[in-house]
Amino acid sequence: MKSRFFFLVILTLILSACNFSLAEDITPPPNYVPPTPMPTLGPLYPAEAPSIENGAAIYAEKCAACHGPTGMGDGDQGKQLPVTVAALGLPQVGRAAAPAEWFTVVTRGNIERFMPPFASLTDQERWDVVAYALTFHTTTEQVAQGQSVFEANCAGCSLDFFTDQTEMAALSADNLVLLLKNGSDKVTALTGNLSDDDLYAAAAYLRTLTFAVTLPTPTPEPVTATPTIAAPEATPSADAAESVTPVAAGTEPPVAEGTPLVTETALPSTPEATGGKVTGSVSGKNVEGLTVTLSGFDHASDASGPQEVVKETAVTDADGNYVFEGLEMPENRIYLIEVVYQGVSYSSDAAFVEAGMTELVVPSLQLYETTSDFSTLVFDQVHFFVDIADGTAQVIGVYTFSNTSGQTIVIESATDVPFLKMPANAENIGFDLTQDSAPLLAAEGGFAIPSSETPYGLVAFYTLPYDKKAQIVQPFALPASSVLVLVPDGVKLKSDQMTEGDTQNFQGMNYRQYNGLPMKGGDTLTMDLSGTPRSTGTDSPDSQQNILIGIGALGLVLILAGGWMYWRDRNRPDEELDEEVEYDFDNEEEILDAIIALDDLHRAGKIKDEAYRTRREELKSRLRA
Repeated sequence: MKSRFFFLVILTLILSACNFSLAEDITPPPNYVPPTPMPTLGPLYPAEAPSIENGAAIYAEKCAACHGPTGMGDGDQGKQLPVTVAALGLPQVGRAAAPAEWFTVVTRGNIERFMPPFASLTDQERWDVVAYALTFHTTTEQVAQGQSVFEANCAGCSLDFFTDQTEMAALSADNLVLLLKNGSDKVTALTGNLSDDDLYAAAAYLRTLTFAVTLPTPTPEPVTATPTIAAPEATPSADAAESVTPVAAGTEPPVAEGTPLVTETALPSTPEATGGKVTGSVSGKNVEGLTVTLSGFDHASDASGPQEVVKETAVTDADGNYVFEGLEMPENRIYLIEVVYQGVSYSSDAAFVEAGMTELVVPSLQLYETTSDFSTLVFDQVHFFVDIADGTAQVIGVYTFSNTSGQTIVIESATDVPFLKMPANAENIGFDLTQDSAPLLAAEGGFAIPSSETPYGLVAFYTLPYDKKAQIVQPFALPASSVLVLVPDGVKLKSDQMTEGDTQNFQGMNYRQYNGLPMKGGDTLTMDLSGTPRSTGTDSPDSQQNILIGIGALGLVLILAGGWMYWRDRNRPDEELDEEVEYDFDNEEEILDAIIALDDLHRAGKIKDEAYRTRREELKSRLRA
């Protein structure tokens, strides 16, 4: 069967549920887990100056996979999406962006572009990563040029406005250029006949004034005689001082006039000096003699993202401890270790070097014995979403489960999940991992599910032929405590194993909920579908009801606005999709998609009420026609 993988489409479906809450008149099914509340925007300016270094680390972990290491929209996972990923590093993109706008997107997500909200980050962490992303379209040379331009053409001008987070968070580089050209009651216009390059360089420099300052390594304090320094060398004579000075020049920080000179051995080592140590341990049953690979990453000065600069190996002792010595320890370097145990690759959490640190302890790494027996797994929740389009039934299933066995379960397949069974006539099968899932690990010939207190979430999707009717025979390889199915209104679901529930209205489409009994491993859920989806007006009494119905963290909004876009475009993956709302529609589904996008933009405050009502009425008229 043809397999197709798309990353973050379903992942975004999971996080999008944070936009909604259960309607008061809906009774959640058994084992319902409330969704994590969506982070609020809060003030649209940072409480503290953003840290570029912290932002770089967050970007590498959360963003680079889609947006690419330099922000050019060329990440490996982003290439699998059915839409183009924003190229943050392009000057025309970065210059037009105000920090507050990108902060809003990181907080709320971007439904139309399959970007989830990052609820796991704090407000300050979001500001940090936004600040880092805003450096992609600039260079250190441009910033230096901008400082020279500003100081030469605005001598004595106050910098208070440009260090005010509340002011600067609302301004893009384009806005700053206009201020520098024309001035305002708070900003003095630059003098001279400046080019656009000069003005954008000045804007880039002024932006850096809002970032947290990374203090350079401090100049060592004058060293007085101590027991570790022999007295004759600790206080050299004037003649000796003259002989020492040329040696110190160019190799150590300048010495203030009048400061007693000391010999070179009296000066403390800088954090960048060699001699640093990285230690840690692995735990498990057989931890002696394991090969530990240490990787170190620095943040490139040209904002190209973390670069691997260290790759060393060591062997664990009888207690699972390891030591790496003779390492450079510059501030903000990232160290982590990797161990391959019984064919599974385990990686530690990252450890960060702080200023002046000469020894760093990497978080302990837990190793587990492996097994291929997945029968200990149990599905806590299983939710199916069915949509009908163009003679096809499209099914998306979300499976939540835990592994508390104390073992790592190895799945010897890179393209199949044997405990997620599909109907015999399913086509276009694919699998993916949800955003909030505990991470899977790489294993020889497949992947591994380590024992974890954090639940796992997997998504399976497939299509079936549909000619006004179809039968879904869904097998269960594992027990399932809770099963829920949503189908469009107009499509009837018949099953002795399901109980029909309420109908919910969403953007002109009603969806019917069906609750299922717990399933045992080896059971089969049989559902007969018939009929054609029908749309209803949004003026019905149900129109304001929320459609999040007992599905943990899954929102139907992106099943329609995101999943539908994937299925619609799966046969034309190379076509570039316009980010603007289309005004020419081929069918009613495209009009519904436009209404969804319009409503989301209005909800986010990006469209004024009058324009929203006018455009929405136009779309409804087109839909009725």
